[in-house]
Amino acid sequence: MRKTAFVIALLALATVVHAQKAGSYRYRWKDATGLPHYSDSLTSDALKYGYDLVNDRGIVVQHVDRQLTPEERVAAQKAAEQQAVVDRAAEQRKRNDAQMLAAYPTETSFKTSQQENLDSLDQQIGTTRSNLRSQEKALTDLLTRAGDLERAKQPVPKSLNDSIAKQRDVVAHQRDALERQQNARDAQVQKNTQDLMHYRDLKAAQAKEQQGQ
Repeated sequence: MRKTAFVIALLALATVVHAQKAGSYRYRWKDATGLPHYSDSLTSDALKYGYDLVNDRGIVVQHVDRQLTPEERVAAQKAAEQQAVVDRAAEQRKRNDAQMLAAYPTETSFKTSQQENLDSLDQQIGTTRSNLRSQEKALTDLLTRAGDLERAKQPVPKSLNDSIAKQRDVVAHQRDALERQQNARDAQVQKNTQDLMHYRDLKAAQAKEQQGQ
């Protein structure tokens, strides 16, 4: 940041020196009240408020902004960094869009890819649902054994109670996993809709650009 400011200052000084060699020039600036001032040399006030370099006919040949306060320099640097992040994100989106158009030249190919993603999620959901049914059956068997013992007025062994508690946790985790996968599929359906609209917009812009060539 400081190096950039130093380079800019050198360029401005070089311009001023070149202009001064070409003719008669003065510095003009306005103070905090808006009152204009003129000087043959560059003063601290001119640097503070910003100044114009004017020729002998009163024409501005160069304008130099006022010096920033430390707080303003920090704010300006922060704003520049934030803008750089925005610019990088925009450039990345542009690259992603170009890659998408190259990978899927037709809407049919794009929708096929989307469906393949949904099919993969459906396969995962099917596997989890099948595992859940198996775990629920195992839990039912354990509960049935415990119920039979209780009806026979026999104590339920601690090992059986522990197995039931453990199996309940397994079933709960499987149910949570199934819910997450179903939510992920719902989110993917929504994303597919948005992506398809974006794809169509890109294709329309591409077609318009090709027509204009």
